[in-house]
Amino acid sequence: MITLPTRVRWSSPSRQYDLADRGQRARVSEQVLVEGTADDVRRFVDVDELVALWDELYLPDHVRGAWAAWLARHRGVQLSC
Repeated sequence: MITLPTRVRWSSPSRQYDLADRGQRARVSEQVLVEGTADDVRRFVDVDELVALWDELYLPDHVRGAWAAWLARHRGVQLSC
């Protein structure tokens, strides 16, 4: 279980997530990639899990494109934008 900071998850009754649940791990990644700081990304996003969840994530085009480029450069992973 984790609790996201208010700056990341500011709207919703619950900021707590069970990372044993794949869907909740995806929601955490989405929220942190869109709303979080660089420190939040380092703290809450596991890159291998990000790659595994990629096709299930709902991300704005600019966020998806930036992360796809980062993963290609730093991990050699080609993902759809």
